[in-house]
Amino acid sequence: MPKSRIRKKADFTPPPAKQAANIKLTSRSWVAPVMLALFLIGLAWIVVFYVTDGDLPVESLGNWNIVVGFGFIAGGFGVSTQWK
Repeated sequence: MPKSRIRKKADFTPPPAKQAANIKLTSRSWVAPVMLALFLIGLAWIVVFYVTDGDLPVESLGNWNIVVGFGFIAGGFGVSTQWK
């Protein structure tokens, strides 16, 4: 039986490099401090609400103070999506 011909593979050529001028990197140094600040403010809001039996931080909000605290924490998670 005749042997089949072996095909020679083409040499690998890497794709052209992307130009660094087209890539715009922005500084995101503000993200970590803002994220941590929002986490801590939310945590402190909830802790102060529980420790003072609802008198602080805003008495007229009542149990909605918990929602405000978790809102700050959720804002921290929202800001964390900007971290690169």
